[in-house]
Amino acid sequence: MVVSFHKNFKKQFNKLPPKVQKQFFKRLKVFIEDKFDPVLNNHSVSTAYPKWRSINITGDYRALFEEKDDLIIFMIIGTHSELY
Repeated sequence: MVVSFHKNFKKQFNKLPPKVQKQFFKRLKVFIEDKFDPVLNNHSVSTAYPKWRSINITGDYRALFEEKDDLIIFMIIGTHSELY
């Protein structure tokens, strides 16, 4: 699996509180080991974003990604209300 970050994701990520950034890297490690680990709540968000999926970073923060074969592209990150 190859993980990549869209420019919009990087922009949003840099504005996040350091605590949330740190939590993202913890969740990314879990994601790489098992992308369907229950703690991630990996689920489709095709109603709002066709072909994208979401994982939980904290209680309110989500990271949305697109999967193309063995490539994972994290597209955007933010609170639930910011994204939906």
